[in-house]
Amino acid sequence: MSKVLDAMDACASCGITANDDIKLKICTACKLVRYCSVKCQKDHRSKHKRACKQRVAELRDEILFQQPESSHLGDCPICCLPHPVDRTKAVVTVTGCCGKMICEGCDYANKKREVAESLQQRCPFCRHPAPKTVKEADKNSSRRVESNDPLSLNAAGVDRYAEGDYSSAFKYWTKSAE
Repeated sequence: MSKVLDAMDACASCGITANDDIKLKICTACKLVRYCSVKCQKDHRSKHKRACKQRVAELRDEILFQQPESSHLGDCPICCLPHPVDRTKAVVTVTGCCGKMICEGCDYANKKREVAESLQQRCPFCRHPAPKTVKEADKNSSRRVESNDPLSLNAAGVDRYAEGDYSSAFKYWTKSAE
């Protein structure tokens, strides 16, 4: 282990160790080797280039493919990333047609694609056309409630609660929790 530490505290090109007079600079790309001067860095570049590129790719993959922890809200069915627990950080769209919770990024990408290609508005998941009227949206919601979709049952409970029908709200919420 002392050899590893010694190598970390020595210039990769000339082998000079770090002391009060010499401050070693870290390779900014891979952060594995140190150099005492720009000249040593340039001289050692040909030997270090391949290992440096490989390490940079490994670091990039570690960051890119690091999976965030899942939440109780589940994952977006399109990008498979977990929905955020804190709703102030990101918005989740619940579709009326299929009842899927779509993340803000996927919803935005779908809307951007539809505008750019002058397409009809559709659900990003099931591609069902967006309702044109409130009556159509209510019909879709009722259909989801009839199929015992938990999100739709919860939303129906919230609606009944807002109307003051507390017993119906409780029934919907109980059914959605089952």
